[in-house]
Amino acid sequence: MIRSEKTVLLSLAYLPPMSWFSLLLKHPVRIEQHETYRRQSYRNRCHIYSERGVLPLSIPVSKPNGNHTIISKAEIFNNEKWYLKHWRAIQSAYEASPYYLYYKDDLQDFYTGNFDNLFDFDRQLLEKICELLDIQPQISFTEYFEKNPTEIRDLRHHFTPKKQVTGTFPEYIQVFSSRHGFLPDLSIIDLLFNLGPDSNNYLEKIVPDFL
Repeated sequence: MIRSEKTVLLSLAYLPPMSWFSLLLKHPVRIEQHETYRRQSYRNRCHIYSERGVLPLSIPVSKPNGNHTIISKAEIFNNEKWYLKHWRAIQSAYEASPYYLYYKDDLQDFYTGNFDNLFDFDRQLLEKICELLDIQPQISFTEYFEKNPTEIRDLRHHFTPKKQVTGTFPEYIQVFSSRHGFLPDLSIIDLLFNLGPDSNNYLEKIVPDFL
């Protein structure tokens, strides 16, 4: 349920962190599709919980126009078969979770090497996760790039693997909690595999400090 009429502007992300995803339940969201592709961002990265703790996963990307490549034109470099490595990592991390068997087939379909465009891959994966969560967020896409947009909350640079979002993240049981304790704000799939249908209630309770 959308609680605020204030639209937030976000960059698209690969298996976004929970704080990013929580905004879909509380605000209309506009996703930037005309910004320049940035390295070392959530656009092609995510963090999951492995037996060794936080495990970063990164999709190899090529930029047809070099540093001037816009995000919607960034290409996935499939020759390295990253998708097989990512799925093995996800399977190893979550096969013991309560809802892994329930959701795995829907997600595994994305790890076949059939996607060439990063933006399309992220977008379709986002749509699938929204379907699995049974939510219908208000999402639109930018028509052009604005460096300093007005009448919208610009959060394009608030989510980065280099700096964890702080705020309220209630604890829940994770697969490797007994080894490393509770790790907050990981990829949305950590929530999905561990809490299943109760994921929406958890997302409602997240309160990032920047809001």
